[in-house]
Order: sequence, then structure tokens, then C-alpha cells
Amino acid sequence: MPVVLRSSPLLWARVAAMVFACVAFSVALYGAGLTHGTGDWCIFCWSFSFVGTLLIILVEMFGLQTRAPVSWKNFPITFACYASLLCLSASIIFPLYFLKGYAGRDEMINCRIVSTVFSCLATIAYLSEVSLSKARPGEVAGYMATAPGLLKVCETFIACIIFVFISEPITYDQNAATKWCLAVYCICFILSAGIIVMCVGECTGCLPFSFARFLSTYALLAVGLYLSATIIWPIYKFDNKHGGQSHRPNSCGSSIGLCPWDKLLAISVLSALNFILYLADLIYSARLVFVTV
Repeated sequence: MPVVLRSSPLLWARVAAMVFACVAFSVALYGAGLTHGTGDWCIFCWSFSFVGTLLIILVEMFGLQTRAPVSWKNFPITFACYASLLCLSASIIFPLYFLKGYAGRDEMINCRIVSTVFSCLATIAYLSEVSLSKARPGEVAGYMATAPGLLKVCETFIACIIFVFISEPITYDQNAATKWCLAVYCICFILSAGIIVMCVGECTGCLPFSFARFLSTYALLAVGLYLSATIIWPIYKFDNKHGGQSHRPNSCGSSIGLCPWDKLLAISVLSALNFILYLADLIYSARLVFVTV
């Protein structure tokens, strides 16, 4: 089996991302002194990104794209986008939990600093890969290489972060309104994830209706649902009249990472961010329908 390895900016971006992610988790495992589950999450982000990128490079090196059980027009850029978001989350979470409040120049602190720096470099490298792989105007490419496809990845990733914050501690069972917000996050996440799976698995042709029209209809529904959650969640969590707490507790200043009030605020911000992403998704999807019809 011939080995083909053509030098290109895309290849070098993948190699750089793989090396940076490898250094990040290797140094963290070697001497960062990780003590709780947050460190395990960061290790997962870096190692998952490293292994996936290595797999993509090997598949393209040996010319196995046609034998892969996924759409190779959609899978590499989808993975690169998720990897960039994973490394970005690790670049934020790792120093927040393992550098904030620590002082000194011992080996453990140095290892944590090195892991943070290389995590940031891995994020930049993966973003470069996404930029090099995304569809250009007039170019025939897979759906996941287009702006709506990349937005779907961001939407599902943000929803996952919301799920983490909303469940630790559990903050959605206050009343029917906050339970409705949880339902919005779940419905939109499941549908967006289903669209990604169908595109990567090349199953969009199996639908009994137009995929483009389904995308625009779903984007319109998601915009309405997230608009309601973006309005309802802050009202019931930060308005004193509805049982919320408008001021940040003093205890949050001494806690490591995010305190419960900070997580409630993060959910509000992420809900608004996802609303904006779904609104942009709707605009792109509507253009897709009117251009193709």
C-alpha cells in the first residue's frame, strides 16, 4: 500500500496541533499534580484531540479515505472544530482550577504553566486547520465545511457546557420555567447533534423531505426556543421577585473555579450566545434554501 504524504499548510497545521496537544497532556501527566475531575477533563480534551488528529493523518497518508465509514468531506473539519473547542475549554478551565491562587516556581507550577501554554497553541493550530478546511465561495464541499455546519458544532458544544453547569449543582428544578429552559437545551442539542451525525454518516439522502428545508425550519424553531430560554433563565435566577439572587455572594470570591452563582451567570451568557449562533444559522440556512430553489 503506497504511502502518500503531500506537504501542505493543512498538513502542517494538523501536525502542529497534534504535537501541541501531545505536549500539553504529557507535561500535565508528568508533573502537574492533578487532583480532581477537572484535571481529568483537560487530559481527555488534549488526548482525544491528539488521537483523532493522528488517525486523520494516517488515513490520508495511506489513502484510506474511500474505505472510511464516514464522509471524508465532513469528518476531518468536524473533528478539527470540536478539537479546537475542546482545547479552548481546557485552556480556560486548566489555569482557572490549577493556576489561580497558586504561587511559587516549583516544578508542579512550571508544568501547569507549560500545559496551559501548549493548550493555547493547540487551540490556535486547530482553528487554523478549520480556517484552511472550510468551504470557500463557489467551492463544492460537504455541509460541515460550510458556515451552518460549523455553527452546528459550536451550538452542540455550548449546549454540553450548559448541561455541565446546570447539573452541578442541579439548578433546573426550581419551577416549571427553569425546567422549560432545560427542555429547550435538550431538544436543540439532540436535533443539532442528529444533523451532524447524518452529515458525517452521509445519511441526509435518506430523509423523506428536503434536507435544506428541514435545516431552515429547524433553525427557525431553535431561534424561538432559545429566545425564550435566554429571557426566562435570568428572570428566575437573578430577579429577587422570582426567587433569584441578584448579587454575587461574598463566598464566591474565595472559591476555586466557579461558584454556583457564577455557573448560573455562565448559563445565561451561554444561552444568549447560542441564541446568536442559531440566529446566524437561520440566516445562512434560509439563504441556502432560496439559492437552491
